[in-house]
Amino acid sequence: MIFWRIKSLDAILATAEKKSLHRTLGAWQLTLLGVGAIIGTGIFVLTAEAAQKAGPGMMLSFVIASFVCIVAALCYSELSSMVPVSGSAYTYSYAVLGELVAWLVGWALMLEYSVAASAVAVGWSGYFVGLLDHSLGITIPFELANGPFAGGIINLPAVAICILVVALLVIGTRESAAFNAALVAVKIAALILFIALTLPVINLDHFHPFMPLGEAGVVAAASSIFFAYVGFDAVSTAAEETKDPQRNVPIGLISSLTICTIFYLLISVGTIGSIGAQPLMDASGKGLAPGSMALAEQCQSLLTAGQQPLVCSREALAQVLREIGWERIGNLLGLTAFLALPSVILMMLFGQTRIFFVMSRDGLLPEILSRIHVRFKTPHVVTYVTGFGVTLAAAFLPVGKLADISNSGTLFAFMVVALTVMILRVREKSRKRPFKAPAIWLVGPLAVVGCIVLFLFLPADAKLVFPIWSTIGLVFYFFYGYRKSHVARGL
Repeated sequence: MIFWRIKSLDAILATAEKKSLHRTLGAWQLTLLGVGAIIGTGIFVLTAEAAQKAGPGMMLSFVIASFVCIVAALCYSELSSMVPVSGSAYTYSYAVLGELVAWLVGWALMLEYSVAASAVAVGWSGYFVGLLDHSLGITIPFELANGPFAGGIINLPAVAICILVVALLVIGTRESAAFNAALVAVKIAALILFIALTLPVINLDHFHPFMPLGEAGVVAAASSIFFAYVGFDAVSTAAEETKDPQRNVPIGLISSLTICTIFYLLISVGTIGSIGAQPLMDASGKGLAPGSMALAEQCQSLLTAGQQPLVCSREALAQVLREIGWERIGNLLGLTAFLALPSVILMMLFGQTRIFFVMSRDGLLPEILSRIHVRFKTPHVVTYVTGFGVTLAAAFLPVGKLADISNSGTLFAFMVVALTVMILRVREKSRKRPFKAPAIWLVGPLAVVGCIVLFLFLPADAKLVFPIWSTIGLVFYFFYGYRKSHVARGL
């Protein structure tokens, strides 16, 4: 029975010891990796999409998305302290729910990380193009800065940044972490400055009406904003490269998520209070769908008339500062996004390659994918393969669609992690748990229900992508992984 091809926790730990990655990361580096992965396109770019769905109520959307992530992070922390190896939710589900479920989770994580990296690359491209235009007067042709779905031909800046990050990842984990730490410092400094400049000019009138599209709009925005928190689970994929992982991985997960939640709430208050965040409506009073042609046309007509509401911006935070009289600092924030968003692409690709690496090590993917570079000691083959797919998606797809598609795979993986923790609490009561999630019979079900609700509020096309992607994965599994699996062959 493929459902019950279970690779025990002890076997997983033994496999990791035989073919392991080098341990170089500490708690502080993990926290910075987490913050680097989390703070990115979600807050720099998708703020506009959230405002179009919920208006000022997007503050509640941040809280809802944060709550779901926190309960999921508690589950992740318990599992990563018990099983400190690469693989994240894939590895955990293999030990508890069996090979088929593990394959589906690993396949969903591929969707999460690769599509998320592409989304961030496209978001970075928007800030890069805006920075060149406002600061240097250089205009990149529209056709070369947007994919076909946005009316262009190819997004060349997004392609360039993907290639650069792939090269950096091949060089090594320690070097990637050091580069990431520097970018995270720049990013946090810029966001602190944004908060300091916007909070003093808050106008309470901008918060009314608070929920112009009702509670459904707030939850729908939370489903999109969820992308702003995705990335904390990438910390757990680095467990095998972490010193004292039982202690440091939970610290990295919880602390990075807490830091980012505080930042997001303050930034959303400053954004709404300073310039307003009301959605654009159609003639009947219904909110226009983000990414729709109708919204794009209304935004274009407003721009022609000299107006640009927040919901129309491709560089939302930079625009806020320009509108409240800090044009040069707005340009500086654009420069910050230009410098800092590559750290998010780096962490997404980092997580993706480590999932691939472990699935290959288990025989479910070709062995060549788990080969380690002789000089750099990194899984270079899988990094090249993943980088090619990410670059292709970034070249041709828009940021909003990419973010929602990424969320569909993430929510499934998070739900499985919560189920896995609860099953292990019953099945292996005596196993050592260096970190134990509090009130698991409350936290676990809340994580499961929260993931299901957010999935149901995703756009229809994003919900449809997940079952299609899973079906493709099942075909690949039964043609290759089912026969080659090390567990099936008794290896």
